[in-house]
Amino acid sequence: MKRNPRKMAWTKAFRKAAGKEMTIDSTFEFEKRRNIPVRYNRDLVETTVKAIKRVGEIQVRREKAFYTSRMAVAREKLRQIRAKKRAKRIAKDEAYAEHIRKQESEMETAEAEEIIPVDPELVQPETETLERTETEKIKVASQSTPRKLKKKQLRMLAATKSALVPNLDGQSMGMDIE
Repeated sequence: MKRNPRKMAWTKAFRKAAGKEMTIDSTFEFEKRRNIPVRYNRDLVETTVKAIKRVGEIQVRREKAFYTSRMAVAREKLRQIRAKKRAKRIAKDEAYAEHIRKQESEMETAEAEEIIPVDPELVQPETETLERTETEKIKVASQSTPRKLKKKQLRMLAATKSALVPNLDGQSMGMDIE
C-alpha cells in the first residue's frame, strides 16, 4: 500500500515539513555523498575524521538550540490555554476561585521566606492526646513533617545516599559478600 511520506508522522519528510527538524543548516553540506575518487592520503583522512567529529558537535549544539526555541513557543501556548481554562472555571465556580487565591497567597509567602530543607529523621515526633473516656487520656505519637514538601527539599532528600544502593567496593548495605 502506497503512502505519502509527508503525511506519515514517523518519516523524516513529515518531521521536516512540519517544522519539527532543522531543514536549513550548513552542517548538512558535509553529509552529502560525493562520488569523486580521491587518492588515499593519510593526512587527508586524519583531518577528515577530525572535521567529522567537529561538525557532529556543532550539529548537536544547533539541534539542541532549535529544539529549545521550538519548545519555548509550545510552552507559551500551553500557558495561555491553561490561563483561559482557569479563567473560565473561576468565572463558573466560586469555590475554585477561593482555592486559587489561597494557593497564590501560599506561593507568595513561600517566595518571601527562605526555604530550609527538612530532614524527616531529625524531626522529633510530637505527642497528641486523645480522650478515650473523660478520665483517661492516651498519648499518640505523630510526625510533624509537612504534607507537601517543597521541590528543593525533595531534591535534598533524594541526594542523600540510600542504604539499598550497593557500594563501589562490591559490598551491599554494609554487609560482606563472599
